[in-house]
Amino acid sequence: MRKAVGTAALLVALAVPAVGAAPDTSATSSTGGVSATGLWRMDGYGTVLAIDGHGVQEYQTTAVSCLKGYFATAAPKPGTYDVEGAVITVRPAPDGAHARFGVDVAVGHRQLRRIGSLPAACTRPPAADDPRAAFDVFWQSFEENYPFFAAKGIDWHAVRDRYRPLVHQDTTRARLFDIFSRMITPLHDAHVLVLDGDRHYGVPRPGTVVPTEELNDKVKKFVVERDLAQATHRQDFADGLITYADLKQRGLGYLRIASFDGYDRDDPSYTAQLAELDRALDTVLTPARTRALRGLVIDLRLNGGGSDALGIRIAQRLTDTPYVAYSKRARNDPADPTRHTRPEPIPVTPYHGPGYTGPVALLTGGSTVSAGETFTQALIDRPGRTVRIGQPTQGVFSDVMTRALPNGMAVWLPNEEYLTRTGTTFDGTGIPPQITEPVFTDEEFTKGRDSAFDRAVQVLRSGH
Repeated sequence: MRKAVGTAALLVALAVPAVGAAPDTSATSSTGGVSATGLWRMDGYGTVLAIDGHGVQEYQTTAVSCLKGYFATAAPKPGTYDVEGAVITVRPAPDGAHARFGVDVAVGHRQLRRIGSLPAACTRPPAADDPRAAFDVFWQSFEENYPFFAAKGIDWHAVRDRYRPLVHQDTTRARLFDIFSRMITPLHDAHVLVLDGDRHYGVPRPGTVVPTEELNDKVKKFVVERDLAQATHRQDFADGLITYADLKQRGLGYLRIASFDGYDRDDPSYTAQLAELDRALDTVLTPARTRALRGLVIDLRLNGGGSDALGIRIAQRLTDTPYVAYSKRARNDPADPTRHTRPEPIPVTPYHGPGYTGPVALLTGGSTVSAGETFTQALIDRPGRTVRIGQPTQGVFSDVMTRALPNGMAVWLPNEEYLTRTGTTFDGTGIPPQITEPVFTDEEFTKGRDSAFDRAVQVLRSGH
């Protein structure tokens, strides 16, 4: 549900294996209302949930496997469950046969259908000590959930035919990791990752780099010394991940957002991250400042992702008119990659507090990743003037599915699409800028240039 790339330490919040909850198929609560207790299959996610009074046990299913995933503990509020800082909600429909599933760090909802029993595979887990079982679950997880093979020109069956004969009973863990890595390399998908303990492997879009802490420090130092040298009222928020300054060009502001997560390192909950974001925006977007602002530069050129919901929160601060950010759908047929869940529109509702509705110049590049991209997409149809400057974004939008393998390894993969108003997506290619400029190239660093920033200032000052 939470988005992040680049390191195994940034695992999706709902990816923690745990002991199971005993299923109870009762459809009514003790108070006579509809209960979430029982077994549910989630449309489009290869997932079965077992819910009882203790919490939610996830089962990750394919045609060849069923493995336990996260366990979310029942929270005091009915129908809510906690797992590593994320809050799950399950809302049964009046018929008791359907329910709606949501997570506070994500946008949109997932549909559940009540089932009578666990899949048969859940009673006979794959052999943990057989590398062939791990290979089969790995391959099948992509076969049933990955939406982009056709767009990327990948014959996944040919990939299996090439690599499956290389795996046998005595294949070492290191060798299997290498085989999995070779299988995913041609995808060039920053939301695809092979993990084994502290070891991980993934490949971004060619010609781009995934954000790292070291790169972030380098870029931030460059921006502060070059672009903000004569700026005033510079402030850092959210553990340094958000920076604001009033530029020397009168009436222009600069807002750098390096992540949509990690704002409060002492408290990983979405509530804490949202509170820190709101504190930053309340401090920056004062009535006096927003009256004076004639343009705002928002810098996402180095943004490693995080929570889509935090991106929507910022979009709410940038409009006084409701609109739809994008629609979200998931692949929904293990045998047919062209079938999806019904697209769910994600609304942007004007915020009730301080905001800014004037012109925005949005800086993006290949290191604008995941939630940084969904925020970029959320501003495409923003009422008012928004211009994108720089380079195309990375091209990964989906929430990350984390799939456990029988041998203790794991894999990340996407299964969703984020649709524009016209029904298209930017997966693979990224969102293109309207004005192309180099972004943090070696030449730009060497010559002390920041062409995208300078162009943004020019555009906002000229009004064109």
